[in-house]
Formats: sequence, structure tokens, C-alpha cells
Amino acid sequence: MTTIDVEGGEASDGVMTLVVTVVELLVDALEREAIRRMESGTLSDEEVERLGQQLAAIEAEIEQLKDDQGIEEGVSDLRGDLDGIVSDAIERLGSETSPHEPGYSVFGGEGE
Repeated sequence: MTTIDVEGGEASDGVMTLVVTVVELLVDALEREAIRRMESGTLSDEEVERLGQQLAAIEAEIEQLKDDQGIEEGVSDLRGDLDGIVSDAIERLGSETSPHEPGYSVFGGEGE
């Protein structure tokens, strides 16, 4: 099982790293949703342009914050740890159910 290392550094650095990581994950989710909506044609050209500018501004602010706080490496490490935890969870879900069983998860295959 993957674990997250929370030792070392000051508590405020850890909290800042966690907050920035969560914000990055939310921005990633927003970007995926924006792409989905663009591809489906539900956004006007103006909305696409405005959304792109806003997401770019948020990403620039996040990068500046990471640089100012010196937490770039910590955020990267935490995202890697979270990816490991999610991968472990998906693997466990996949081993506990199959596509032919009720409760099959979309994380592990094609059906629900």
C-alpha cells in the first residue's frame, strides 16, 4: 500500500503543499470538463476563449505560489503519492469485483 510521507519540514509548509496540490487537482478536473464541453459543442467560441484565459491565469498563480513558497518539489511528490494511492485503490476494486458482478466499478472496467 502506498503511504504519504508527512514528516519533515514545518507544518505550515505541509499545509501549503496540501492546499496547492488539491487546487491543482481541481484545476485538472476543470480542464478535463472544459475539454469535454468543447468537444461536445456546448460552449460558444467566446466561452472557450474566456475559460482558457481563466484556467491559464489560475495555473500561472499556482506556479508563482509554488515558487514563492519553495514547495514545487513537495507538491510534485504529494501528487505522485496520491497517484499511487489511487492506483492501489483501483487495483483493489478490480480484484474484488468483476464486470459480471453487481457493484462493478467504472474505475476497473466497462460496466457498472
